[in-house]
Amino acid sequence: MGHIIKRALRIRKNFTIKTGTPRSYQIQVLKRLLRKAENTEFGEFYHFREILNTDKVYEKFFNEIPYHNYNQMYEKWWRKCHLEGKENVSWPGKVKYFALSSGTSESASKHIPVTSDMIKSVNNAGFKQFYSMQNFSLPSDVFGKGILMLGGTTTLFEKNDYFEGDMSGISARNMPRWVSFLLYKPGPRISKRPKWEDRIKLIVRKAPSWNVSVVCGVPAWVQIVFEEILAYHKVNNIHEIWPNLSLYIHGGVSFDPYKESFKNLLGKPITYIETYMASEGSFGFQARPNTNGIRLVLNNNIFYEFVPFNQENFTEDGEIKIEAKAYMIHEVVEEKEYAVLLSTCSGAWRYLIGDVVKFTSVKNAEIIIVGRTKQFLSLCGEHLSIDNMNKAIDITQKEFNIKIKEFTVSGFVHEGKFAHKWYIGCDDQIDENAVLSKIDETLSILNDDYAVERQSALPHLFIHTLPSKVFVDFLHETGKFGAMNKFPRVLKNGNLSNWENFLKRKNLS
Repeated sequence: MGHIIKRALRIRKNFTIKTGTPRSYQIQVLKRLLRKAENTEFGEFYHFREILNTDKVYEKFFNEIPYHNYNQMYEKWWRKCHLEGKENVSWPGKVKYFALSSGTSESASKHIPVTSDMIKSVNNAGFKQFYSMQNFSLPSDVFGKGILMLGGTTTLFEKNDYFEGDMSGISARNMPRWVSFLLYKPGPRISKRPKWEDRIKLIVRKAPSWNVSVVCGVPAWVQIVFEEILAYHKVNNIHEIWPNLSLYIHGGVSFDPYKESFKNLLGKPITYIETYMASEGSFGFQARPNTNGIRLVLNNNIFYEFVPFNQENFTEDGEIKIEAKAYMIHEVVEEKEYAVLLSTCSGAWRYLIGDVVKFTSVKNAEIIIVGRTKQFLSLCGEHLSIDNMNKAIDITQKEFNIKIKEFTVSGFVHEGKFAHKWYIGCDDQIDENAVLSKIDETLSILNDDYAVERQSALPHLFIHTLPSKVFVDFLHETGKFGAMNKFPRVLKNGNLSNWENFLKRKNLS
């Protein structure tokens, strides 16, 4: 079966012809979205029909439609279809699913509408990624074995006349039947279990009975599952359980801090492919080997805009300013930080998803995710991004031959100036001062603004080492324990207070 699939992919690649430019694809998508939604409440309120009747559709769209964060989109529009069951609010028809998402910067659950058109878009992106695997040197066996997807529960909760749950669960529930029947692990019976702990136990016990060649999931949780499999079955590495494991598809957070830990869990090298997915849709995937860029899918009912992430366009809290200037895909430049705006077939319009990206290749529409609009740390102009932090942690691990499984950073005023405090999740014995010094040294090399502020406004650095389990326990206590949740890399406001109070109660502060 694997040989047949690989041969089919090779044949398809030979007959794939590019027919448009990134700009033409995106203009087509924008017109299609506007046309389909012109008779909705949102479309009538913002005069979509008039926008479509102009020669310069994007320019008119840019001038007429304001930017929206989640709260603005929900309070004025999505709550009507969520709480009142109304149809044709910001997208035609009735919304059957709502994806629950708290992200990493909000405490309350968000309810993101998931329409039937969005489910088609997610499946389409999955097939496009599947086709692109021909570009990687993967063994034929990888295409015919089991695919272990460590996502949220597929059990959805019925509320009035809609269902809500994890986006991964909604996607799994709507995946093509042949994929579910032939390849999908852990299978529908285990996936329906609502508790993540129960699913882990069953996955660990049944692991030897599956012939897994592909694993998908957030790195922190995949790492936990691998570790528990090794401990339960008393083996040295995961390849003793799954000898055909060849591919790990990951997303959600940077993989850099987890590279060293994964090497110790594997018996041989495997291929890593990064994806870009969220509750709002599936946006892209790594399409070429030997590059870390994620290629955006530009013809899949999602329209992208990019706003330079700087003080001119964003407040200190990461909120977009009304006067901010957005750019289309063909107008961006490489190595500049942009916040991402989405207009989608789920009825999101000029929606600030919260991700900050850089283009590694404008020609190929390839990006890397460097942070979140609300998780940059810039108390005094140091502009410290999650990408900076991930690289510093990765280099520090290699320098001291240690495994840092989790980390987070907070910023605060100290002795009239500013300070950063690093919370490090590590089960190895470490020299805290040496580790902090290495992190500081690396960040000063990576980030000129940080280096300058360390000499003036940011003289204080602190470090607090904790058992890695503490980070997992905190997620468990705050109701964010599970495959789709990530520990925030920057702690602010309520999240910081909750974390500090948690440590005090555990006598770990």
